Amino acid sequence: MKKIACIIFVFLSLSSFSQEENAKTSVFKEDVGEYTSIIREDTGKPLSGVTVRVRGTGESVVTGFDGEFTVHAKPGDVLIISKEGKRINTITLNNSNFYKIDDESKTKQVQSKYKNKISKKTRGISSQSLLDSARLYQKINPDKSINFVEKALKNIGSRGNKTELSQAYTILGDTYFHIKQYDLAVSNYEFALNFNKENTIKFKLAKAYTLNNNFVESTEMYNELLEEKISTNQKIAVYEGLGDNASKKLDRLDEAIEHYNKGLKIATQNKITPKISELNSKIGETYSQKGETQQAEGYFNNTLELSKEEDVNSRARSKNSIADYYKEQKNYDKEIELRKETLEELESVSADEIVFDDVESEVNSQKLNFDIGAAYLNKGELSEAIPYLEKSIETANLADDLETQKDALQRLSELYRRAGKSNKALEKYQEYAELVDAIYKQKENEIEDAITLGKELTNKQNRINSLEKDRELSESRYSLFSSQKELTKETYRRQQLIIYSLLGGLLLLLFSVFWMYKSNKQRRLANNLLALKSLRSQMNPHFIFNALNSVNNYISQNDERAANRYLTEFSTLMRSVLDNSEQDFIPLEKEIELLELYIKLEHSRFTDKFDYELIVDEKLHISEFQIPPMLLQPYVENAVWHGLRYKKEKGKLEINIRQKDNETIEISITDDGIGRKKSKELKTDNQQKQESKGMNNIKKRIAILNKMYSDKVDVFIDDLHSDNSGTKVVLTLKKD
Repeated sequence: MKKIACIIFVFLSLSSFSQEENAKTSVFKEDVGEYTSIIREDTGKPLSGVTVRVRGTGESVVTGFDGEFTVHAKPGDVLIISKEGKRINTITLNNSNFYKIDDESKTKQVQSKYKNKISKKTRGISSQSLLDSARLYQKINPDKSINFVEKALKNIGSRGNKTELSQAYTILGDTYFHIKQYDLAVSNYEFALNFNKENTIKFKLAKAYTLNNNFVESTEMYNELLEEKISTNQKIAVYEGLGDNASKKLDRLDEAIEHYNKGLKIATQNKITPKISELNSKIGETYSQKGETQQAEGYFNNTLELSKEEDVNSRARSKNSIADYYKEQKNYDKEIELRKETLEELESVSADEIVFDDVESEVNSQKLNFDIGAAYLNKGELSEAIPYLEKSIETANLADDLETQKDALQRLSELYRRAGKSNKALEKYQEYAELVDAIYKQKENEIEDAITLGKELTNKQNRINSLEKDRELSESRYSLFSSQKELTKETYRRQQLIIYSLLGGLLLLLFSVFWMYKSNKQRRLANNLLALKSLRSQMNPHFIFNALNSVNNYISQNDERAANRYLTEFSTLMRSVLDNSEQDFIPLEKEIELLELYIKLEHSRFTDKFDYELIVDEKLHISEFQIPPMLLQPYVENAVWHGLRYKKEKGKLEINIRQKDNETIEISITDDGIGRKKSKELKTDNQQKQESKGMNNIKKRIAILNKMYSDKVDVFIDDLHSDNSGTKVVLTLKKD
């Protein structure tokens, strides 16, 4: 509803200035060019970030933190005042003291003056200015943005404006969303929604729910938005979001396709080409998940056709995404064609990479070259693959992309091995091993940084939550005070209000304790996962180091054929080990295969030292059990290297896997070697001071896994015979 308000303007001439306090009129002169004003709220606080435009001239300015602006104007000109795209006032300048204002929000007091007239500055910076600064630093300095929001919340106070409170928590949510702290983003968007039910906040909260794996809550929010009056683009976004949530579960893929098609229908009707292309691609991906390749390719072809009308960036992303599909289908010719076209797109804009809002969609030259080389390698066209893999290594090195460089070196080593060039294969593999060690150190630093960042963000969020609690508590006290003042004669009712307030405070306290307990539990779980990942990463360089010693031994004996065979089997083992290195548990069947391959490698080196036997109980249901990867290998390695290797006569290694009961299996690793005591006596003083890195990591991993999964793994080690010879390791593994 529009209001009519009167705002007093006191116009001052540059050549003459009236000192009378009650001056009633001012006159503009034609030679006066500049008009300066200060825009204030009703409370007297200056307003920053307000746009002032002179109608008809196109000139517009934005007020600074002190609310001041200067424009070229004369009597009769119309000033249009707006903020964030919403008109606040329309002012016609004339020779009168009073002006009629169309106020479309709320009345603002404008005190005018000419240039060079000194105005009284505000004390401190307004909350809105702090929030504007927080928006500015959201992406370039998230930490600074959070600090500005914290200061703004302190300025807003216990009984602050709900619009400003909503803005503050929305900015916090956006900042946490940008740095991928989706759980904190969810919390702050929920706070913002308490103060303002805007659909834009609901959209942000729904997306944050999805990325935080809260698919049920996200779906509920999107369904709620469908009942609101939303724009065409927003309706498309809702159906896309519902499709994304449904596509996360294999039993809901048909539902996902249905939602995507609804969004596609609206986008087609309104000729929104980018969305038509994106939704075609998502429908194709979903059909691919269902295994319906013919349907998938139809939608992917639609995407390729539509991408011709899009910009280079969107075209490159679409082609690269569809190339991934053909890679899965082992259609390497089509994959290579699309990758090369994407590479040409990058070169056409003189760019090494194209980065989108979602980092996972990043397209860069080093990854494209690697994928083309890998496709040629999969086709068996080794000579075609080499230049692309070499180019990938070169560009990845320039871009400091260690992961791509590592993968390219591994593939190049495999290529040379297949081509029979053992020396080059070994050279590239050694470079690969060194890079794995560098990546491991980098990951360690990233883990430390992540822990530090998590602590800092938690501390800041706790302070902000404290401000919110203080605000809620102050509001509660204010309400209580008002009630007491108005109802002094109603003693009984006043006592009830006090009791209810105390109960509310107690519930709030209980909720805070519960929230802190839950947060601490989540942090402990995250820390355990990080520690477990770190220990798994440590196993790989340790294992590679020991294995390369074996290769080196063959080379030193000039046994090139044995070295080549050993390297081939070792590379197969390493691929499997690295593929499983990111998982907490793998199927028992896989672990047995890896163990058998490892024993075969060790036996090929120490043929005269031991025989081995791997016995798996026929009654054992292997598929029902899972085991931490690389759990058994260190015990077998110890048996060979510290027990059987030093035995004068030929020994025996026996691994027996049997089902103890319906929920438990027992794995025994037995050797008739020299025993732990004798092995320790053979060690040097320096070796005795150092504990085996592999065994130490295994102990730590088992301890962490037992904390996380309630004593899932149990290990018992004892001498095999009474004379301390031989060793027996018994591992007990429970079902999930």
